[in-house]
Amino acid sequence: MSKSVPCVILRGGTSKGVYLKEADLPTDPDARERLILSIFGSPDKRQIDGLGGADPLTSKVCIIGPPPKDNPRAEGAHLSYTFGQVEIDAPSVDFRSLCGNLTSGVGAFAIWEGMVEPVEPVTPVRIYNTNLDRMLIAEVPVRDGRPQEDGDYAIPGVPGTGAPILVDFADTADASTGALLPTGNAMDRLDVPGLGVIDASMVDIGNAHVFVRAQDLGMTGTETAAEIDANKPLVELLEKIRAHAGVAMGMIDDPDRATETSPATPFVAMIAPPKAYENVIGENTVLAEEVDFVSRLMFMQQMHKTYAGTSTACTGIASRIPGTIVYEACRPETRDNLEVRIGHPAGVITTEAKVELDGNNYAVKRATLGRTARRIMEGRVYVP
Repeated sequence: MSKSVPCVILRGGTSKGVYLKEADLPTDPDARERLILSIFGSPDKRQIDGLGGADPLTSKVCIIGPPPKDNPRAEGAHLSYTFGQVEIDAPSVDFRSLCGNLTSGVGAFAIWEGMVEPVEPVTPVRIYNTNLDRMLIAEVPVRDGRPQEDGDYAIPGVPGTGAPILVDFADTADASTGALLPTGNAMDRLDVPGLGVIDASMVDIGNAHVFVRAQDLGMTGTETAAEIDANKPLVELLEKIRAHAGVAMGMIDDPDRATETSPATPFVAMIAPPKAYENVIGENTVLAEEVDFVSRLMFMQQMHKTYAGTSTACTGIASRIPGTIVYEACRPETRDNLEVRIGHPAGVITTEAKVELDGNNYAVKRATLGRTARRIMEGRVYVP
């Protein structure tokens, strides 16, 4: 006998997620996880018996509920938001990270569901994120009392255009590790088995990240997802780098079990100076003068086909901290600009990044991401 659960499917940025209300799910964590896996059809590499799209970018769940009443970090929040990365071929849901793209959808969802009173032309939605214990602010354009979906704002990797939703991640600095620079350094040296010693910059905002030079891995930094994913030795090496960076940041205990215990975070990105490359998704050439640097990002042991929202914020902030690999690669004449232009596989993504030196530490003042969101369907999902 099947049972049904109310759900909404929303595209947020370059990701697509299943949005569920906390009140419709079991309170027991194990029972909740089993239900989510059933909704997505996991574990199964095709997710043929559920809503998952057999891709990490479409195997994501957002759980929406009321904000906690006894947490000072949630003061003033309209709602709480828990993100889960649903494994495709393993029976688990990773609640350790945050999806920045789907955060834009959370703001729109809240207005659609009457959780926030709409204010034209823009409604600020204060979102308490349980994964990081931090506040996110989504500025959602509103028209006639509803989230505006049509507009002329384009996102590389998403067909067409829409209305821009601005999400500020400034409050997420240090949430995963306790420090914006988890090791206290703008650059460290990691000793990675099978590679040796490699320079790395570790930065924590949105999600914790490790940045390495593409050239140190024999890469140009302009490779396509197909090229990197087909290079199994490189993929395995990048996972080792991610694992040992996670240990250095205090996020992972055993680097040999990193894929099992923390498959999503930290993220690893390969950085290179500005250069032209072919955008195989948009079928055009990205010119060197259009970007401040280029980056290729690994997500769930695959190369991201575009660029993650939290990674956009983190990479932008890293480019404004002297001594990091991202700062080193960034076009020198743009290092003091508010806007950062990141060249990724599907085009160029921009972020506003501002840091200020506060004593011996950097304080994040602005870390934004512009996204669009669209409600695709709402109804009930049937599970065994």
